[in-house]
Amino acid sequence: MKILVPVKRVVDYNVKVRVKSDGTGVETAGVKMSMNPFDEIAVEEAVRLKEKGVATEIVAVSMGVAASAETIRTALAMGADRGILVETDVDLQPLAVAKLLKAIVAKEAPNLIIMGKQAIDDDMSATGQMLAALLGWPQGTFASKVAIEGDGVTVVREVDGGLETVALTLPAIVTTDLRLNEPRYASLPNIMKARKKPIETLKPADLGVDPAPRLTVLTVAEPPKRQAGVKVGSVAELVAKLKTEAKVI
Repeated sequence: MKILVPVKRVVDYNVKVRVKSDGTGVETAGVKMSMNPFDEIAVEEAVRLKEKGVATEIVAVSMGVAASAETIRTALAMGADRGILVETDVDLQPLAVAKLLKAIVAKEAPNLIIMGKQAIDDDMSATGQMLAALLGWPQGTFASKVAIEGDGVTVVREVDGGLETVALTLPAIVTTDLRLNEPRYASLPNIMKARKKPIETLKPADLGVDPAPRLTVLTVAEPPKRQAGVKVGSVAELVAKLKTEAKVI
C-alpha cells in the first residue's frame, strides 16, 4: 500500500503572529516556520501504518516556495520514504492545492491519502474535502482513530454530537484530528538519513494546473484590543449596562 501525505509549511504555532504594516498579510520574514501540526499527525499515522506492515511506501508532498523542501525533510526524518515538492511563489488556495494533488495522485496512484484536517495559517479545512470530490473517493474527515481492514479503512471521526464511525473502501482520503496520535520527534540518525532521501521537484505547469488564486485579500488587520472589565454594585446596574452599553438585551 502506498500512502500519500500532503504537508504544509506554516508559521510555527509558538510564534505570535504579526500583521504587516501595510495590512496586506501576515509577516513571515525572519519568522520561524515549521510543519503544520495536523500534518505532523498525518505523517505519524502513516509511519505507524508502515511499522505495522500495512503500508509499503510513504510519499510526502508539499507545495509552495523552495523552502518548503525543509518541511518535506522533516516528514522524511519522521519516516516518510521520499518527497515531492511542487514549487511555486503563488499564494496557493485550497482548490488549487486540491487540483495539484489530484494530478499527483494520477501520477503516483496511492491507495490512501492521509492529510491534516486544516492548516493553522488559514484554518480553511477544505482541501481534503475538495480533493475527495475531484477524485470521487470516499472520505473520513476529522479522524480520531484509523484502522485498515483488507481493502477498506474504518475511521472514527469527531462530530458535534460525539463520535461517528464510517467504513470506507480504498482508495480513500482521511483527514486527521488532534486526538488521533502524538507525533514523534525525529531522531538525529533519522535526520541525517533524511538528507539522502530523494525529493522530486515539479512546477504546477508540469502537472497541467493553473494555481492562480480565485480569492483576493483586501486587507488584514489585528483584532481590536479587549477592554478592561468593570465591577458593578448591583444587579440593577448590571442589567442597565447590558442594555445601554453592551446592548445585548
